[in-house]
Amino acid sequence: MMTRSAVRAAVAAFAFLIWVGIGAAQDTAPDYAAWQSVAERAEEAVENAEASNPVLETLRAEIVEWRQEFQGQLNSNDSRIATLQEQVEALGPAPEEGETEAEEIANRRAELNAQIERLTTPRRIAEEAFSRTNGIISEIDQIIRDRQANALLDAGPWPINPAHWADAIRQLRHSALAAVAGAQQSWGTPSRREQARDNLPLVLFLVTLGAILLARARRWSEWLAQRLLRDDNRATAQIADFVVSLGQIVLPMLGLWAIVRGAGATGLFAARGQSLLDTLEAVGFVLFFTLWLVGRVFPRDDVHRSGPGGLTPRRRAEARLYVLAMGGMLAFYVLLLELSQFDRYSRATDAVLHYPLTLVASLLLMRMGWIMRQARRNIGEEDIAADRDLYLRFVVWLGQVLIVVGVVAPALATFGYGNAAEYLIYPTIVTLYLFGTVRLLQVLVYDIYRAVTGKDSIDDSLIPTLSSFVLVLAALLVLPLIWGARVTDMSEMWTRVRGGLTVGGITISPASFFTLIIVFGLGYAITRATQNALKVAVLPKTRIDPGGQVAIVSGLGYVGIFLAGLVAITSAGMDLSNLAIVAGALSVGIGFGLQTIVSNFVSGIILLIERPISEGDWIEVGGQMGYVRSISVRSTRIETFDRTDVIVPNADLISGTVTNFTRGNTVGRVIIPVGVAYGTDTRRVEAILREIAEAHPMALMNPPPAIVFAGFGADSLDFEIRMILRDVNWMLVVKSEVNHQIAARFTEEGIEIPFAQRDVWLRNPEALQPDTKSTPSEPAAQEPPAATPVPEIDPDVDADGDGEGR
Repeated sequence: MMTRSAVRAAVAAFAFLIWVGIGAAQDTAPDYAAWQSVAERAEEAVENAEASNPVLETLRAEIVEWRQEFQGQLNSNDSRIATLQEQVEALGPAPEEGETEAEEIANRRAELNAQIERLTTPRRIAEEAFSRTNGIISEIDQIIRDRQANALLDAGPWPINPAHWADAIRQLRHSALAAVAGAQQSWGTPSRREQARDNLPLVLFLVTLGAILLARARRWSEWLAQRLLRDDNRATAQIADFVVSLGQIVLPMLGLWAIVRGAGATGLFAARGQSLLDTLEAVGFVLFFTLWLVGRVFPRDDVHRSGPGGLTPRRRAEARLYVLAMGGMLAFYVLLLELSQFDRYSRATDAVLHYPLTLVASLLLMRMGWIMRQARRNIGEEDIAADRDLYLRFVVWLGQVLIVVGVVAPALATFGYGNAAEYLIYPTIVTLYLFGTVRLLQVLVYDIYRAVTGKDSIDDSLIPTLSSFVLVLAALLVLPLIWGARVTDMSEMWTRVRGGLTVGGITISPASFFTLIIVFGLGYAITRATQNALKVAVLPKTRIDPGGQVAIVSGLGYVGIFLAGLVAITSAGMDLSNLAIVAGALSVGIGFGLQTIVSNFVSGIILLIERPISEGDWIEVGGQMGYVRSISVRSTRIETFDRTDVIVPNADLISGTVTNFTRGNTVGRVIIPVGVAYGTDTRRVEAILREIAEAHPMALMNPPPAIVFAGFGADSLDFEIRMILRDVNWMLVVKSEVNHQIAARFTEEGIEIPFAQRDVWLRNPEALQPDTKSTPSEPAAQEPPAATPVPEIDPDVDADGDGEGR
């Protein structure tokens, strides 16, 4: 019996052997001799360009496997090479020509360089092979793409030529007769009849089950959906209804699968018949999916309609009919392709047989496009939300595209370009199906969000909008496959994306990009958390003024974001030296195009460091007066006394003149002007004003308030009260209170507060007297009226030059 220590030793030995095996597997170099043979064969095939597309695809797949093997060698021994290079750098720079260094250092440098050379040699060989595989793959793809383009642009027989009709009918009849003959031949074989008798119970069971599912599956799904729609929770009912509706595809497909498998179990179908049976599954999926799609997008009621709005019930019925007919055309096209490939129809036969399908499908597309163009007309502009309006605009645009395709495709097919016509017609139908499916999934996402959050409206929600955007991106990835792109093209594109995009010596791959985003997000979150901790828990307990606290928090934010970006770039494996070169190139454009923004940013940093103004200060700049509410990177927000916000660029605060009334402290002076009538005792007025000023609680006594006899005004003797306030923010309140007290005391003391008066002296007032020489009974002779004399004003009296006397 083994002891516990022996068991541990055995486990350790086993783990060591696994580790050694993994290391040996990683260190195993590719078989470059075998690769050379494959590469030469591929290059010969590419040079001759005579191999068929399937052969080229097979060869390409083999080369892709070699490329993956070489790619695994590109980053081998990176950590060891980096360590050796650091050791070489630690020895110092290599001696220049004519210089010598210590023998031990020279020997050690040579030994390290030899190790680096030995480790980097396999990687350089792998890089050369990797580059060679990329070149061969690109050439094979180019050959296949050129063949596809030539096939689309190749003009074939005209389907309207009656000379081709008889041959097309003959070949189609031959296919039908051959299928019947194959079945008869199979039935005539005793072993096949014996197999059919043995499998008869299985055949009957599968066919019966399939027939029941085909006949009843849709009714079961609709009945269950109606029961679920009675749920009080509308969103939950819609989700359940959508899930149950998928049974309209799954259950009939199971039924069709059972019938096909039951028919195949009889063994009575030859190769042609079995090929047609296998094709029935694809045909059935097209038909069942079409039935489900039109039922969801264009239903008979408005319970779960997800299609374009604004369609009347009649238009929806027409849309259902047209889409169902499109599905039928697509199913016939798939079946006809299978027959053509199996029996090798001629190009003339293919053109004649596909031409009627093209005409009918084009007409259906045109009618469907016309209906989609009506989607937005019956909805008022005030009833269309922004996202709904965008969707309806897209539907209208897609309808116009369908009309164009419906006009162009028949013309191409008529003049022999049948491949181009089919390339337009059927991918357009599948694209229409794709967009309808995406729309249904978007509505499902909205319903799930409503069910989870309990919200009835999602207009202000970001999560469903982002989810819809992701669905659209996924559809855009599928779209190239619908329009003829090969899966290998998509995989090659993904390989290139995964390899990274090189810009200015910086390689950005998806892995490095996500690393950059995640690390920067973590750094940003840590910075914000630290800022909040300082702002709430630490800085309020210090003696730092509020402006200094804001400056510290803001400065920490800038430093934290900068460090987060620096760490993120380093973690993503980007070379900062190359990034510095790119930044230097961009700085020229920044200097010309963004100099104002950069100037404001630098000014904001200066404001936070020098702190000539702080949040809460009362300042005046550019004719605007108010309190500083926030200082950001680009601008400063000032709240005026009428509660409006003024955004002032930081550069104006640095380069302009700024008056700060509360910088450092809130002590400030207020000046209150006072006027009294001429003849008043000035000493008495001074004593009263001093008494009022010194009695005010906001006035400081060191220095005490001062009363100034300012001078002799045009209407009054002018005085000023100059007093230092404890808080200058109360300036207007203090001024108002002092004026009230002055008015009351002057009334008690009988001191007159004058107001402006003007006396007008006329030099010749008789010019304004009426003419009394003529009597009413004898009117004066009518003469032209003389000009009215203007009173003369004594220039000595009109000293102020305003046209009036004193």
